[in-house]
Amino acid sequence: MQGLMMDYPLTLTPLLERAPKFFGHKEIITKAGTTLERETFAEWAPRVARLANALEKLGVRRGDRVATFAWNNARHMELYFAVPCMGAVLHPLNLRLPPDQLVYIVNHAEDTVLFVDASLLPVIEKLAPQFKSVKHFVVMGDSVPETTLTPVHAYEELLRNASDTYPFPNLDENQAAGMCYTSGTTGHPKGVVYSHRSMVLHSMGLAMSSSFGIAESDIAMPVVPMFHVMAWGLPFACIMVGADVVLPGPHMQPRDLAELIQATRVTLTAGVPTLWLGLMNLLENERYDLSSLHTMVVGGSAAPRFLIEKMEKQHGLKIIHAWGMTEMSPLGTVSRLTKAQLQLPEAEQFDLRAKQGMPPPGVEIRAVDEMNQAVPWDGKTFGELQVRGPWIAREYYKDDRSANSFRDGWFATGDVVTIDAAGFVQIVDRTKDLVKSGGEWISSVDLENAIMAHPQVLEAAVIAVTHPKWQERPLACVAPKPEFKDTLTKKDILDHLRTRFAAWELPDDVIFIDAVPKTSVGKFDKKVLRAQYRDYVLPER
Repeated sequence: MQGLMMDYPLTLTPLLERAPKFFGHKEIITKAGTTLERETFAEWAPRVARLANALEKLGVRRGDRVATFAWNNARHMELYFAVPCMGAVLHPLNLRLPPDQLVYIVNHAEDTVLFVDASLLPVIEKLAPQFKSVKHFVVMGDSVPETTLTPVHAYEELLRNASDTYPFPNLDENQAAGMCYTSGTTGHPKGVVYSHRSMVLHSMGLAMSSSFGIAESDIAMPVVPMFHVMAWGLPFACIMVGADVVLPGPHMQPRDLAELIQATRVTLTAGVPTLWLGLMNLLENERYDLSSLHTMVVGGSAAPRFLIEKMEKQHGLKIIHAWGMTEMSPLGTVSRLTKAQLQLPEAEQFDLRAKQGMPPPGVEIRAVDEMNQAVPWDGKTFGELQVRGPWIAREYYKDDRSANSFRDGWFATGDVVTIDAAGFVQIVDRTKDLVKSGGEWISSVDLENAIMAHPQVLEAAVIAVTHPKWQERPLACVAPKPEFKDTLTKKDILDHLRTRFAAWELPDDVIFIDAVPKTSVGKFDKKVLRAQYRDYVLPER
C-alpha cells in the first residue's frame, strides 16, 4: 500500500516564488566599497526573472552550465536562483585556484556563459583564449570596461532590456541545479553536481535547530565564499526561511567583517577557522559591538578548542563547530550539545564542542578500518569516516576516480575519525596527514590545536617527516604572533605540549615561519610545507 501524498517536486523554484510573497521587505545587503547596497526580496525576485530572460536570449538552454567568477554580492545571489530555476546549471568558479586548474574546470564542465566581477577581469582575460566552450562573457556591473573579452555584455544592460516576468518551467527534482569542483589537492579537481532535490533538502537541514538553526529572524552573513560549496548552501536556506542576507563582497579582512557585523547587526555568520582566528586577534586590540551575533559557524577545517573557549568567555561570541565536504553539499555534522551534554562540567562541554559533532537527520555515518569493517563507537578507535544521504554525491562528474571514493553506497571521506557512544564525531586527521610513527598514529590536528593555544602563537601546522627508524616523525611549523617573533623558542612550544602529550607524540623539531600557507578556500595547505621540508633532517632525540 502506498501513501496518498501529492507528487510535489523538490525544486528551488517554489523557494524563489515564496520569498517576495512572504518576505518581500527582507533585504540582501552588499558591502560595495565604503557603502552598503540594499535590495529587498521584492526587488530581487523580478531581477531574477529579468536575468533568466537575458540568459535565454544569450542561448542558454536546459542543462547548460553557467559559470560565475565573482565575490559574495547581490548579483551573485540573483544568479544563484535564475540559473537553476530556468533549468540550467550554476557553476561558481574558485577565485583562488591556479590558472591551469581554472582552465581545466571550465573546459571539463563545458561552461557556455561566464559571469565575472569587473575587479576580476584581468584573471579571465588571460585565460579566455584557452576556454573551449564559453560563448559569452558578462561583466557584473553597469557597463563594460575596456577588455579583450568577446563577445562581452554588461550585466545591468542585459537586465534593462529584459522582462521582469519569466515562465519558470516545471523541473524534475533530480535535475542538476549546480556544480562545484573540489580544490584539487592531488591531480585535477573533481566535479560534484547537485540536484534541485539535494539543495532543497540540504536547505531544510541547515534550518533545523540542532543544525545551523537559520530562521526568519536571522540576519545571516556567509563569509564563506559563494564559490566554496555554494557558500555552504546558506543563500538557498536564507531565501527559504526569509532571513536577511549580508554579503561582504571582496572585503574579507577581520576589520571589514567586524565593521559589517556591527553596522548590519548580523546574528549568524559562517566561515573557516582562519577568519575567526583573525577576528579574535583583532578583538584583542580593538572594540566592536558584536552583541547581535548568536552563532558563528566554523567549518572547512578543525577549529582549535582554545578559539571556541576564548571567543565565548572573553568576547561573548558562540562558535558552533561543523564539518562537511564539497561532495556533501556540504553539511555533514554539527557540534550542538544535547540536553544531557549540557549538564556536564564546563570543561567537558568545551571538549565536546571542539569535536565535529553529530550528523543531522538525512546523514548517516560510519567509521571503517583498513579492511572496510566498521569500528566501534568508543571515542578511541580510529577509522575512516564514510557517509551517505540525500544531499551526498554518488559519483564525480565524468571522472574515473569515482571508484576510489564511492563504495557500496557510501562516500569515503578520507578523514580519520573517532566516534563516541553518543555519536559525536572527532576528526583526528586526513588520511594523508596522519603521522605514522613506529606503528602508532599521531594526530597532526591535535598537535596543531594545542600549539595554537599557546598565547604567543598565531598559526601552526604539523607535518610528517621521514625518519630512518620510526618511518615518520612530526615536525611543527609555527608562526608566532608578530610581537613574539624574536622571543618564542622551540623549548617554549615543547614545554607547552608536554602536559598534554606523551613524549613519543611530541614533535621531533620546531621550526618558525612567517605564516602557514593557505589553500584556495583558506585552509592550511600542508602539501606546500611537505614539499618544502621533504628532505628535512630531524635532530637526534
